[in-house]
Amino acid sequence: MNGPLNITLDDIAGEASKFQQKLGAGLQTLREVDDVDFGATTREEVWRDGKVVLYRFVGERKPSARIPMLICYALVNRPYMVDLQSDRSLVKGLLERGEDVYIIDWGYPDRSDRFLTLEDYIERFLGGAIDHLRRTHGLDAVNLLGICQGGAFSLCYSALNPDKVKNLITMVTPVDFQTEDNMLSNWTQGMDIDLMVDTLGNVPADMMNLCYLTLKPWRLFVQKYVGLVDILDDRKALEDFLRMEKWIFDSPDQAGEAFRQFIKQFYQGNGFINGGITIGEREVDLGFVDMPVLNIFAEQDHLVPPDASRALKGVVGTTDYSELSFKGGHIGIYVSGRAQKEVPSAIHDWLARRAR
Repeated sequence: MNGPLNITLDDIAGEASKFQQKLGAGLQTLREVDDVDFGATTREEVWRDGKVVLYRFVGERKPSARIPMLICYALVNRPYMVDLQSDRSLVKGLLERGEDVYIIDWGYPDRSDRFLTLEDYIERFLGGAIDHLRRTHGLDAVNLLGICQGGAFSLCYSALNPDKVKNLITMVTPVDFQTEDNMLSNWTQGMDIDLMVDTLGNVPADMMNLCYLTLKPWRLFVQKYVGLVDILDDRKALEDFLRMEKWIFDSPDQAGEAFRQFIKQFYQGNGFINGGITIGEREVDLGFVDMPVLNIFAEQDHLVPPDASRALKGVVGTTDYSELSFKGGHIGIYVSGRAQKEVPSAIHDWLARRAR
């Protein structure tokens, strides 16, 4: 007999049997899975300032690029997302094309970092790493790749120090923080950030993660875990899932003062568009970003909507501005199969045309 959804009792029994088989196989698979690791590429520490470390990635062949590339990631997650595993690595793709790739690791702030400011992160840490690369490579300027919040930091640094950045690449980087479809921005508008930071000191990672997860509660709290049943008998797929989960929940606390300044000046003040961003005593004017700029954004990004990134074109001072629209989401732009084919090649080819 068919029900109103054209589902028979045999269909239901078959699905129940299949579900039971998956769970049974999953128990065996889970016993075989070790603690998942991350990072596909050897790296070596080349510079340090406190908890902040600059790493150089070591590829299988010597880099052919003359100008090194520094990756600046966001503070809210660990930067190994760009080198998650061998078949999901933006870094590996860049190294295979001859780029000389470095990354800045912000570390895990603790109570001693409570009063770190945006000036510390942008001028002292990011600037210190760039100056180290300039000295060791004997160059006036380096290539800078800023991702998400790290892209906002990179824009600030490039505006304040345009002579030290040869080419600037921004990925899924918010510029207009108050587009109508930016749910995260809408949440921050009524936030009493002073009360929050004065009460908490550093902002706990668990609080930040909860905010991000509740942007898509059904997808991130329910659907993906229900879908986990389908891969319980596939060890590699299960390890990939667990590796991604490990990254999601391996989040640092946020240094309180820097968090206060970022929310006030970027989200609440929309400073890239309206003005008013100050790093230390210097005001940021993106009109001074006069080096070549490649802006990469994701079309299905729920954290940084495309319009938030596209706004960059109207505020930078460069006459050499390019955009790359990627069909995917905020995370897919690093780890999807499409991304592995498209993004490293696009970055390398764009830089190669400006290698002079």
